[in-house]
Amino acid sequence: MAQARCQLAAELLADIGHLDAQRREVKKKLAGAVTASGTSLTEVSGVGPVIAATVIGDVITVARFPSRDHLAACNGTAPVEVSSGQRKIYRLSLRGNRRLNHAVHMAAITQIRHKHSDGRACCERKIAEGKTHKEALRCPKRRISDAICTRLRAGARAAGPGGQPGNHSVSRAAGSHPGHRLFGQATPGPDTSPGAAAPLTPPMPPSRPPAKTNRRAT
Repeated sequence: MAQARCQLAAELLADIGHLDAQRREVKKKLAGAVTASGTSLTEVSGVGPVIAATVIGDVITVARFPSRDHLAACNGTAPVEVSSGQRKIYRLSLRGNRRLNHAVHMAAITQIRHKHSDGRACCERKIAEGKTHKEALRCPKRRISDAICTRLRAGARAAGPGGQPGNHSVSRAAGSHPGHRLFGQATPGPDTSPGAAAPLTPPMPPSRPPAKTNRRAT
C-alpha cells in the first residue's frame, strides 16, 4: 500500500513538473509575441506581457473607442450613476468585458503592492478620505485604464493607417498566403464557374402507386 502511494505521488510530481515547464514555455512565447508587436503597454506600471496580450486581444483596435471614457465603460472601470432625486450616487459597474476588467484589476493590485507607486498613493489617499479598500481600488484601476488608452492611441499613431502595434503580427499570420495562416485550409465550396461540370447524381427510381386491395364486405 505504501509503495502504491509513493508511485502515485511520484507520477503526480512528474505531471506537475511537466505542466510547469509548459507554463514557462507559453509565457516565454507570449512575451516574445508582445515584444514583436511593438506595443508600449508594458511600460505602464503593473502591466506585464500577459496583461498586455489580454488588452491587445480584447481591444483589437483603439479606434473603436472615441475617448478614454468609452474604453473605461468597456472594461468596467467607469462607475455607473444611480442617482435618486437630488442625491448623486455612483456604484461599481458590472458591465463590459470582464476579462479586460480582470486584467486592469491585476495591474492595479500589482501597483499597490509597491510602496512608492502612484497606485499605492492614490489608494491610500482615498482610504484617508473614508473610502473602503474596494472603493479606493477603483481609483488606480481607472487611472490604469486611461494610461492603457493613451498607450494604444500612441501606438496607433506610430503604426499609421495600417493599425496599431499588436494587430499587425496577427493579421500577417492570418493573411492570404497559405503558409502564414493560423488555421487549416478551409473546405472549398462548390465551383460556380461556367465551365464547371454539374455533379452527377444517380436518377431516383419512379415511385409506384400503392397496390389496391379488394376487401370483401362482411
